[in-house]
Amino acid sequence: MIELADMIRELREQLTSALADGDGRMLRFELGPVEVEASVAVTREDGGDAKVRLWVVDAGANGKYGHAETQRITLTLTPKVVPPGGGSGEPAMITGDVVDDEI
Repeated sequence: MIELADMIRELREQLTSALADGDGRMLRFELGPVEVEASVAVTREDGGDAKVRLWVVDAGANGKYGHAETQRITLTLTPKVVPPGGGSGEPAMITGDVVDDEI
């Protein structure tokens, strides 16, 4: 299983990689809202530092998590590029190569 936070972290890494790959290119795409839909198992840890955790599960795996509540969630994320020193973010721009006969 993978935690929802890990899935979002990997999405951030993939989008960051796409931004870096397109740096300095003439053709750019503004990255709009990113919608992520996932089935998650909600579990609660017992003890002094009890936590609720969200685990991303396969669509066919819901039966494996009988001790957990399974929910379907949709997240809408709006990526922003923040300067290294902080401050307000700007829309992310992803670039790509021009394909023959594209323009």
